[in-house]
Amino acid sequence: MEKDLERLKALRTIAPMNEILDHAEVAALAEGIGKAVLGETITQVIDDYRKQLLGDKSFAASMSHLSRQEITLHLVQELKDKLDAQDSTCLKKLINATGIVLHTNLGRAPLPDSAIRLIQEVNEGYSNLEFDLETGNRGSRHTHIEPLITRLTGAESAMVVNNNAAAVFISLNTLAKQRDVIISRGQQVEIGGSFRIPDIIASSGCTMIEVGTTNKTKPDDYAKAITENTAVLLKVHTSNYKISGFTEEVPLQDLVELGKIKNVLVMEDLGSGCLYDLSKIGLPHEPTVQEVIAGGADLVTFSGDKLLGGPQIGVIAGKKALIDKIKKNPFARIVRCDKSSIAALTAVLKLYMNPEKALAQIPALNMLALKEADLLLRAEELERQLQAALGERCQVEIVDVHDEAGGGSLPDVLLKGKAVSLTIDGLSANRLQELLRQEPIPIICRIVKDKVLLNVRTMSEKEFPLITQTMQNIVG
Repeated sequence: MEKDLERLKALRTIAPMNEILDHAEVAALAEGIGKAVLGETITQVIDDYRKQLLGDKSFAASMSHLSRQEITLHLVQELKDKLDAQDSTCLKKLINATGIVLHTNLGRAPLPDSAIRLIQEVNEGYSNLEFDLETGNRGSRHTHIEPLITRLTGAESAMVVNNNAAAVFISLNTLAKQRDVIISRGQQVEIGGSFRIPDIIASSGCTMIEVGTTNKTKPDDYAKAITENTAVLLKVHTSNYKISGFTEEVPLQDLVELGKIKNVLVMEDLGSGCLYDLSKIGLPHEPTVQEVIAGGADLVTFSGDKLLGGPQIGVIAGKKALIDKIKKNPFARIVRCDKSSIAALTAVLKLYMNPEKALAQIPALNMLALKEADLLLRAEELERQLQAALGERCQVEIVDVHDEAGGGSLPDVLLKGKAVSLTIDGLSANRLQELLRQEPIPIICRIVKDKVLLNVRTMSEKEFPLITQTMQNIVG
């Protein structure tokens, strides 16, 4: 009976909705999210509070001793926590301290400043997205990108879609629907999100013909599989894994020669989409789009947000007659790019006109090119700032680490890197990692040997003051 009275008292002490809405902190929130959303959220908070009172006797007992004003303060805090939780699920900026340059879960390639400026410029007002300024007639969104891609790659023509899977899909759907596509068993890759090349081929309306074995495929395997119904010889660059040892794959040039003899198209899905010779920065050579086009492929598809260092986009480059057919496919409208993606890619491709400029200004390329000496200087600066701010409250140390390209690129390459390790007495590494992740601008990091590591390759020095301030907030 006493417990029921406590519960009843706590329920009766809840202030009316209008009184909560008039609270100074709540009124300030209304300016940001609007009264309608705020009212709905307050209703949810009050409903949750009532349910907790009815279901938890000890909670009801503790709340029954509070005044109406104190309960209002409790509900206001619950409201703020709920809104913060909702905000945390929104897309937001974060700091990548993992050392993985093209981290798929963190948005892959950061864009260069010129791309961000052009995105802002074309979105602030109107643009010539599909307007021909010379004739005054309707234009094509392909015209902004195509000349840049053809000039850089040597292809006759090009177009862009919203990602590389779409590029492969629409190419096969246009050129090989209800016909056969021949592919090596060793190249039936799975890309991110459990999407697999065999599924994309099937979805495009084609029949996949497997040849060779997982580790060995020879030219004769393709030749024997070709029939009158064969439309495409598909080569897929295994950019996200490597098979080593007793292996053999058919070079592109051999497939091109076979395609010419049999009058069958040859298409390569290059995946990572490299336009820069990575051997120039000390990394293993990765096939470039230019090399594939020069090798005679009829079509090549590749991603924009991996080694190219641009936005999420899929590029199709190759013979003009084939690209023209793909542009007319009804699916082209479904998978087309918006003005922001086109603007970003335009700016990135313009940087590639000068390879030195591309290396200096495209963040992904620049991060991949960083040497140990550069990283040590960066780590020493972060260590200095952290030690100056935190003193003995946090143990800070520079350690050797291995970074990665990520994004399904250069899978067998480990980059020598540097990290700043953090240890706080009385606070576990897992808890510190969690707190860093819950900050307004989250810091995503790794744990190695019970220490939180901040890999400096994927952080810019302008982020160091924010990292230092965040650690001060945590340490207190």
